[in-house]
Amino acid sequence: MSDPVSHQDRLEIEAAVYRRLVEHLRGKTEVQNIDLMNLADFCRNCLSKWYVAAAQEKGIEIDYEQARETVYGMPYAEWKSHYQKEASAEQKRAFTEGQARREKN
Repeated sequence: MSDPVSHQDRLEIEAAVYRRLVEHLRGKTEVQNIDLMNLADFCRNCLSKWYVAAAQEKGIEIDYEQARETVYGMPYAEWKSHYQKEASAEQKRAFTEGQARREKN
């Protein structure tokens, strides 16, 4: 079965989906990164790291803080001071358990 979507259209669709995801996360500042990690094994910082890696694959040097600003829509330190809350003991426990599980895989 052939793919009805051209390579260029696929790239444009994927880029639009990425932009929509980033905008969605920017609007959900009440959702903490630790909650994203605990539920989905990724967070805004993961997206930032993937952004850096994808740029490097294209021979483009972008540092992690630049990528974070792209994902967060502002410098990370600013986002953190406005929106990041102290993680609860339960969130930390779930994160530690998830980290151990991720390391096994």
